[in-house]
Amino acid sequence: MQSRTPRRPPLAAGWNEGAQKGIRVLQVAAFQKIPWLVHGFSTRPGGVSDLDGQKVLNLGAVEWDSRANVEENKRRFQTAIGADDFTFVSLHQIHSDVVRSLDTPPAKQCKGDAIATGTPGLLLGVRTADCAPVLVVDPKKRVVAAIHAGWRGTLQRIVAKSIGQMQMEFGCNPKDLVAAIGPTIGGCCYEVGTEVASQFAATFPNAGEFFDELRTGDEPNPLQWLNMMPPGHQPPPKNVILNLPKANKLQLLEGGIPEKNIHVTNLCTSCDVSQLFSYRKERDRSGRLLSVIGIRQAIP
Repeated sequence: MQSRTPRRPPLAAGWNEGAQKGIRVLQVAAFQKIPWLVHGFSTRPGGVSDLDGQKVLNLGAVEWDSRANVEENKRRFQTAIGADDFTFVSLHQIHSDVVRSLDTPPAKQCKGDAIATGTPGLLLGVRTADCAPVLVVDPKKRVVAAIHAGWRGTLQRIVAKSIGQMQMEFGCNPKDLVAAIGPTIGGCCYEVGTEVASQFAATFPNAGEFFDELRTGDEPNPLQWLNMMPPGHQPPPKNVILNLPKANKLQLLEGGIPEKNIHVTNLCTSCDVSQLFSYRKERDRSGRLLSVIGIRQAIP
């Protein structure tokens, strides 16, 4: 019997997928209703980058691709979402809790993992290949933010701190914010060590909700006398599964954003490498996805 490629699940409610010249873009219906907003989450197909005989839309610096290809892919992606006239701005991502507020494009790329702006014409972007890309918009204040949240950034509350920055810098009310979490490695696939679970348990009182089974490695093992190791020695603890999208959704909720205003894809990067990129699954052969958001200069 021939093996079959796993069927991709239907998009979650409130999400749309469009295509232009082979470029497929994921968008949020609630964002599309805001006339001055532009946004999009990239996928794998299309582009000019060659990966193992396939043309893909790689949007980040990787050893197997050229800078010229990445720039052309970015140009095509911006065209696909109607953002040709935007100035693209991204950060040198360092898995931190650093949030930047920008009025103008920086002279050189800054380090950090979240950007917010109220300036029209800037297209804020974060690159991912398993980490959670989070886009946030304030429809009343006309402020947007793009957040890169891997497990380290999530542990440091990068999403909550971004909401706080929007409040302090731009006077945003969390109840007005609308947020979207794009394709991320899911709770089906993201194995992490018990030391990671320990750090979350020490930081979040509700850390048990982030994992399939919260184990830190300190629990007594009732089978320790039945293993092949010397008496009193336990086998190394098994890994645990971290639900990264859920952990960041809970931060959005705790930051004051109403649940009805939070939109999460049901797409796992590791499960669907035919449509997405996953560093955990592909390692050095992975590309990078790009998630962007910006404010139009003029309402069309």
